[in-house]
Amino acid sequence: MNRINKKFNELREKNEKALVTYVTAGDPDLSITEKIIYAKIKGGADIIELGIPFSDPLADGPVIQEASLRSLQQGTTPEKVFCLIEKVRGNSEIPLVLLVYYNTIMSYGIEKFVYRCKGIVDGVIIPDLPYEESGEVLPFFEQINTALIPMISPTSQDRIENILKTFNKKGFVYCVTSLGVTGMDSSFYKDLDNYLATVRKYSKLPICAGFGIKDKNDYNRISPMVDGVIIGSAIVKEIYTKGFSEQGLENYIAIFKD
Repeated sequence: MNRINKKFNELREKNEKALVTYVTAGDPDLSITEKIIYAKIKGGADIIELGIPFSDPLADGPVIQEASLRSLQQGTTPEKVFCLIEKVRGNSEIPLVLLVYYNTIMSYGIEKFVYRCKGIVDGVIIPDLPYEESGEVLPFFEQINTALIPMISPTSQDRIENILKTFNKKGFVYCVTSLGVTGMDSSFYKDLDNYLATVRKYSKLPICAGFGIKDKNDYNRISPMVDGVIIGSAIVKEIYTKGFSEQGLENYIAIFKD
């Protein structure tokens, strides 16, 4: 079984929600990224989302854009990120998800990228790949135990049923909770409850919500409606502004799980 779905089964038995936490690989460098992952695990994160830095991350707000720039300046490449994941895999079976832009995959080579994920990466999110064009990559993912995770936004409600017919096999559904980019200043979509209920109606997979979830109050607002909550910019900002401290990050993550 895919590690993601195994984790959701375990959490469901305990009546718990998944905490999915994001980090830009290579910010501030790859050695610290590895320590960040372990600190998040100790703090209670259930799934780790790793961003491969890209020069023009259109779905991301300033916090993650700046993190990507810092990472690129450190010389982070997709291959170096895969090597980092292999190191983590030697120490942990936590589900690992990559967020990567399509140009990066094409530059690496689509088939080569997908098969590089085999055995070590549990899911891949491609935020700039419309589901109508997913046929370019989906056949490769279907040959391995790595999920191609769909992103659904409030503006795509008339396409939800068709999207989930394509992706209802493994992993989870990433539900975008705002109309803007990722970040601390995002406001939740005004009809969030009905939107998430529509996704739930058509999805056979767990659903997770992300974008603009910045604190415990936001987490509490969203978590009753979903199977997991994704926190990204808030964590990236916390690490950047305060500097990385293993204990500090453990405590910060634990706030959401308490």
